[in-house]
Amino acid sequence: MKNRMFKIASTLIVLLAGLLLSGCASVLSPEKKYEAVVRYAPFDAVIVPGFPHEKGSWSMVVKCRVYWAVYLYNKGIAKNIIFSGSAVYTPYVEGEIMALYAEQMGVPREHIFVETKAEHSSENLYYSYLLAKEHNFQSIAVASDAVQCGFLKRFQHQFNLNDVKFIPIVYDDLQLKEHPDPVINEEEAYVADFVSLKQRENFFQRYRATHGCKVKKMIRENSQCPPDSPSEMHKASLEQSMQNHQ
Repeated sequence: MKNRMFKIASTLIVLLAGLLLSGCASVLSPEKKYEAVVRYAPFDAVIVPGFPHEKGSWSMVVKCRVYWAVYLYNKGIAKNIIFSGSAVYTPYVEGEIMALYAEQMGVPREHIFVETKAEHSSENLYYSYLLAKEHNFQSIAVASDAVQCGFLKRFQHQFNLNDVKFIPIVYDDLQLKEHPDPVINEEEAYVADFVSLKQRENFFQRYRATHGCKVKKMIRENSQCPPDSPSEMHKASLEQSMQNHQ
């Protein structure tokens, strides 16, 4: 029952995004935004925000995001892919799940990076950006649906990430029906001692974090660090990346 409700919710999200795109084409226009952004390609890395994974199922949201990232990689628009997301609402690490799918779809592991600390959308952007810079990636873009790209773009100025581009999904280019679903071992991304974010944060805390309060606090704290002394968050992120990439 839980899995069925989750699938229904995922489908509704995709349908809502589609309605927004079709009904507000003059505002969103993903095709036009895509054409404008790819002029700056190739990008050293594209960031793909995560979405909760339920056991035995591949939500349409994740499917679209992963296929879009792989499409950009195969087209030479992205040299590397950063999948972002911790185990937030289910015991599966979102970034790892997406990485497993992308690897099965032919992307070499050396071009896949995983950020596993983010629990909110704003953190997907910020932590992944730091990870990209730690690997000396200079040109960076976010690859996701137009609605999420629009939401995350508001944090560019707040987080001082004005060099980031946004590549909205062009659904006609995905041709999802032509591709079989890849098979992964989802247990590789399973967290045994998992505790849902809903049990760790109340609604107000989650809302504020999604809108960047934790990242803003982190930026303020990091600005107080000596120039030659990396913050603990920077060091933890780098160590995590190196472990994921061994």
